[in-house]
Amino acid sequence: MRSSLADQSFRHRFALSKMCCPERLVTQLFPSDMRAVVAFLAALFAFAVTAFAQQVLNDGDTFMHIAAGQRMIADHAILFTDPFSYTAAGAPWSAHEWLAEILMAFSFGAGGWSGLLLLFAAAAAIAAGVLSWSLGRWLPPTAQAVSTILALASMSWSLLARPHLLALPLLAIWIAGLVDARSRNTAPSYWLLPVMALWVNIHGSFLLGLGLAGALGLEALMESGPKWRPVLVGWLFFGAGSLAAALANPHLIDGILFPLSLMGTTSLSRIGEWQAMDLSQFQPAIAALAALLYVVLTRGIRMSPIRTILLLGLVYMALQHQRHQIVAAIAIPLLAAEPLGAAFDARTQPFEHRRLALAGIVIAMSVLAAVRLALPLTRSDSPVAPIAALQSVPAAIRSTPVLNDYSFGGYLIFAGVRPFIDSRVELYGDAALRRYAALSSANRATLDAALGRYRVRWSILSPSSPMVGELDALPGWHRVYSGPFAVVHIRDNGAR
Repeated sequence: MRSSLADQSFRHRFALSKMCCPERLVTQLFPSDMRAVVAFLAALFAFAVTAFAQQVLNDGDTFMHIAAGQRMIADHAILFTDPFSYTAAGAPWSAHEWLAEILMAFSFGAGGWSGLLLLFAAAAAIAAGVLSWSLGRWLPPTAQAVSTILALASMSWSLLARPHLLALPLLAIWIAGLVDARSRNTAPSYWLLPVMALWVNIHGSFLLGLGLAGALGLEALMESGPKWRPVLVGWLFFGAGSLAAALANPHLIDGILFPLSLMGTTSLSRIGEWQAMDLSQFQPAIAALAALLYVVLTRGIRMSPIRTILLLGLVYMALQHQRHQIVAAIAIPLLAAEPLGAAFDARTQPFEHRRLALAGIVIAMSVLAAVRLALPLTRSDSPVAPIAALQSVPAAIRSTPVLNDYSFGGYLIFAGVRPFIDSRVELYGDAALRRYAALSSANRATLDAALGRYRVRWSILSPSSPMVGELDALPGWHRVYSGPFAVVHIRDNGAR
């Protein structure tokens, strides 16, 4: 009996692997109606916006990630200790996003800032295309287009050149694969396992992928009825394979547990992206949630308890932390697409000029890429890049200890200056973040003690920082630069 069950399980997995092979995916990618055109238009739109929107570069972490990637390429080794700061120099630091940082460094080295934008534009295009194509399996073209637009609008806040955007296509492919398996009442394809192996080395959101696989596996088991054993075996094998793929990282178990340890940092609430969504202003994500709620209530949509809990959990994550909006914007539509499809007539008329439209979209994307590379892109002063302020500091002073604004840390690393602090929360820890918060509260005694302890010679701070006024009044310190984005102080040689 066991042998017979094993043979059946093997034949089932073999048949599934044939069904989920790349040839089948290619045939599904080009349906004979408007759905493929809508998906390719979504990819084109996401590519164009990401390639030409300056907002994508408005994050100081971009500089740090490029510098980390350049360092790893030069050393031919992954970073396990901090090589950048002077307050935590040599301390253990896991470059858990090492693959994304190397990709960023390569693209920046090949094409400068334009090359970096093209890397992230390609990632955004793939994510948008996969999302829209998967929605098109269940929804008619109009509903597919509206859902895609709402999802892309909800991502706008987090459209930044950071590893999470490179992980977005993997998130979309992973969830689309899980949902496809559930719709066919089979276990997910093993073709998804390489996705997990890449994902774990790009961004910590891979842990959500593992959680979703477990939840949808439980849903499959609950709905399997008397034939629960093959369902359990199939999802257990896939789950074991997913964990094995997640272990394919330089840190092994620590690499899998890293996102949990990071979220356990109590000082994260001081950082903007970890703060709650600001509901006092219009948010595209709220409009998308309202539209979803309207359809569910007016069309009588029915979802399984597991999927309902998943959607509520994703909504909670997006409301609690702004950084999770982009994850919810991908995951919620994909998880809700099949139940929503029951409320729409998914039949659609063939589109005779489909191939011509797809060819035009591909040509347009190629032209946009060429234009992006041809147009020179230089960085100017911004709230995360105090370029002119740093240029005002004499070269001999730059190599001495600095007190910097939290948002300037990434740029200082990129410019070869060792910062006092930067955005690597996992490196500095709660204690250091609390000390920095105390410095920022304009406490003269705390500031004076920190300047003496670290032998700080100069500072580069945001004009709105309370520390600027304290340094103005502190004996032996004087301003050498004042601008709209930064203020620089230098300590006199005779000062304590």
